[in-house]
Amino acid sequence: MIVAQNQERTLPEMKTIGLLLMAYGSPDSLDDTEAYLLDIRGGRPTSKELVEEIKERYAEIGGRSPLLEITRLQAAALETEMNRQHGASGVAFRSYIGMRHWDPRIKEAVAQMAKDGITQAIAMVMAPHSSRMSTGAYYNSLLEAISELGANLEVAWIENWHDHPGLIEAIAKKAEAAKERFNGVAPYMIFTAHSLPARILAQADPYDDQLNETAKLLAKRLDLTDHRWRFSYQSAGQSPEPWLGPQIEDVVVDLAESGEKNLLVVPIGFVCDHVEVLYDIDIACRKIAAEHGARLERSASLNTSPAFIRALADIAWERMGKG
Repeated sequence: MIVAQNQERTLPEMKTIGLLLMAYGSPDSLDDTEAYLLDIRGGRPTSKELVEEIKERYAEIGGRSPLLEITRLQAAALETEMNRQHGASGVAFRSYIGMRHWDPRIKEAVAQMAKDGITQAIAMVMAPHSSRMSTGAYYNSLLEAISELGANLEVAWIENWHDHPGLIEAIAKKAEAAKERFNGVAPYMIFTAHSLPARILAQADPYDDQLNETAKLLAKRLDLTDHRWRFSYQSAGQSPEPWLGPQIEDVVVDLAESGEKNLLVVPIGFVCDHVEVLYDIDIACRKIAAEHGARLERSASLNTSPAFIRALADIAWERMGKG
């Protein structure tokens, strides 16, 4: 038996631990858009107008989202980093990915882990902030898959990592690099994340509080005064119920009309490039800013940045040590 570093418990020599990264999923092609939306909506049909609108968004970013490819690269990088850091601990790590709304599904990842003889895994949603409506649904899907397959799999959950110093540092580095594009002019920073229905506020859901905490930690790390940044939501669903705000489009217009002509959007709720970043920010928000006489830039997504991968490795190792 070899005692794993920084752990209280012991693990069998060279035991392989699964690293399961779960993400939302995206259609493989424009032709898959309607089926993809049907999956998201739980089988409820989508209007032809909305299907065409979503298709157009994907068309404008090249025909498909890079989400799956980037998630695969993130998983591979995390596996490499975990084995590099902890290879001498008597534990090996192998990564897997599972999508909630498209292939490869979470169930496929569980089946592959079972086939590979994995009996213990660390699971995390590739979103730093938790909500029963969003991240909670991933874990429900994972539990269902384990049950349906009868898999002998013990899973350690990573519920949220919104305030991890490594995450804050990784985002800050991207923001600082993006500031250089403004040639010495300090841009007004807009932190943004995906909106959810506002009813979660009455359910004591942690999502909104966690996002605001991340924004404050990042503003402190970047030495921003209160009047040089705002937090906003984006990409609200097309439904009659109210969604969390303020919406980024309204914030952009308000800032531009108040004289802020240099705007830097820093996504804090997204960890890789996908349609909500490449279209909603880079195309739609940039257009709105230009129409109101402002320049809008975005900090690069975390994707596989070394600082981000190191943060993920720290988060996974810390969770593993908690048993």
